Amino acid sequence: MSGEFDLIAEYFLPLAGPEGLGFLDDAACFSSPEGQDIVVTKDLLVEGIHFVGDEAPASIAMKCLAVNLSDLAAKGAKPALYWLGISVPKDKPGDWVGHFASGLKAMQERSGIALAGGDTTASLGGITVSITALGYVPKGGMLRRTTARAGDDIYVTGTLGDAALGLRVVQGALASDAYLAERYRTPTPRNSFGEAIRTIATACADISDGLLADVGHIAIGSGVCVRIEEKLLPISDHAADAVRQSPALRHLIYSGGDDYELVFTAPKPMAGKISSLANAHDVAVTCVGRVEEGEGVRLVDPDGKLVQAAKRGFDHFSNT
Repeated sequence: MSGEFDLIAEYFLPLAGPEGLGFLDDAACFSSPEGQDIVVTKDLLVEGIHFVGDEAPASIAMKCLAVNLSDLAAKGAKPALYWLGISVPKDKPGDWVGHFASGLKAMQERSGIALAGGDTTASLGGITVSITALGYVPKGGMLRRTTARAGDDIYVTGTLGDAALGLRVVQGALASDAYLAERYRTPTPRNSFGEAIRTIATACADISDGLLADVGHIAIGSGVCVRIEEKLLPISDHAADAVRQSPALRHLIYSGGDDYELVFTAPKPMAGKISSLANAHDVAVTCVGRVEEGEGVRLVDPDGKLVQAAKRGFDHFSNT
């Protein structure tokens, strides 16, 4: 592998916007557009926890940037800049960083975000990637988790459980399924749709730890009860096949995590507008429940009985 500054100049500098100042000042400088609030988010991804480690380096890069973009999507923010910290073992092949950078470039081109700086270091173990991402929203317009209201409908984008089942495919615990594996390796952040619903949704979160866990943040923050209808949860044909093969994994549909879809609440009269926006942005959107007075999250089966979910989502420090 080349020296640190050679790697930066060859692979990362071409990804930088003018805010990075050519990486000559060890800092970035930028101004927020007039009338805009700055939204900042950060994610840390570690080999063996967030990705297996044997993926193509471009795939790892795309996931690392996508999960940050998903956070911005949940805020209704337009992606602008990001800072990259990466720690890589010295024995990685010389072109590993180049392929990693190509994955960043691909995700940048999809989202419009640009690199503004960061840091590189050698690792004594696996790969660790830390990204801080920044976006803009009109002043006072950021979507929150704390503003859902009783009577709102609850929606999710895309399909649920694909990524968690895809991890089992990658680990060899489920039969090979390229679609599920790719959904785990390379999430699709819903940035344009997140921006589109900014003035319609009352609350929003991205589904990183599992639907029940993440909609639970909305319930707690807003002081409401969230009722989710299990029969309404959208699943792909591939996920349905996987669950038929292994019924014990059905809980991953609502608790598996890594979907990076959006879950949001909106007033019932907005249903038609949401459908129109979904079509305009080519995103599947499904109403899966409603917000009620009370507290907590209730997942109910087709008979209206409470589903006892042993695990609601991923927790880095849980022993279960």
